Amino acid sequence: MPPDDHTVDYELSDQDENVHHVWDDGIDPAVTVEPGDVVRFECRDALNGQVGPDGTVEDLVNVDLDPVHPLTGPVRVEGAEPGDVLAVELLDFEHKGWGFTGFLPGEMGLGLLPEEFEEGGLHVWEFDGDTAEFVNGIEIPLDPFPGIIGVAPGAEGEHDTLPPRDVGGNVDVKQMTAGSTVYLPVEVEGALFSTGDCHAAQGDGEVSVTGVEAPMFVTARFDVLTEKSIEQPEVETTGPFTPTGADEPMYATTGIADDLMAATKKAIRHMINHLEAERDLTRGEAYILCSAAVDLKISQVVDAPNWTVTAFLPESIFP
Repeated sequence: MPPDDHTVDYELSDQDENVHHVWDDGIDPAVTVEPGDVVRFECRDALNGQVGPDGTVEDLVNVDLDPVHPLTGPVRVEGAEPGDVLAVELLDFEHKGWGFTGFLPGEMGLGLLPEEFEEGGLHVWEFDGDTAEFVNGIEIPLDPFPGIIGVAPGAEGEHDTLPPRDVGGNVDVKQMTAGSTVYLPVEVEGALFSTGDCHAAQGDGEVSVTGVEAPMFVTARFDVLTEKSIEQPEVETTGPFTPTGADEPMYATTGIADDLMAATKKAIRHMINHLEAERDLTRGEAYILCSAAVDLKISQVVDAPNWTVTAFLPESIFP
């Protein structure tokens, strides 16, 4: 049932008539709403059900990525015109009790460190209240958010869902949690909003190319702002700003290099080494945990010629 504290004006199920796999302003709206209306979206997982609650590594390795990212929508918002801003107030998230995190074979070139993982890996999470269970008694807190949230691009034709763009899309900002408001620049009449690729949790970086991927319900209220002007998505949020949402003891590794991506790879590589040596995880398990619960931060970009990226791991997730 929809959350009791929000009157839902429209519900969009995850049936085929409400799901699309590309951004395209030519897609007919699933529903047209007024500013102030609340919509409850049922969202499939990012891989469109190809990896289920009983999924195996073989299921993940053999996924068909064409198409990927089933999006629920689009929602046409009356009065939204190019140059306006669509305000999306995220009211509630409801998961279905499970999710998965994995990485694909290195030859596919996906994720931060494909060169280090020749074969794929998978962990299917069971959710227990507000936590998800990993191996060795490790538990991570859940803070659900939509990996993909956006409106239709103004350029005609079909646009891939994988890269984010000016109008949003696959931004993977884990702070877009319940209580947040996301602002999206409108490029087409009616905005044509869609969402999907929900994550029950994610580390800043999503380094294995998956967060804690989970089918989910998303409830949101829409407004059209005609006086505000932005070029790319913005967000008001209360976090979480650490992997657990708390200021607490952390273990951190640094990556130092003259290229930010190289520094990022070093920071995660060093964290994987730490988890393997000190926490008795396999390298694959460590990579998955980094994607689900390690936050990357840019520590400095002024001490040329080298930049510093730091990876933070909360100690409290361990038993």
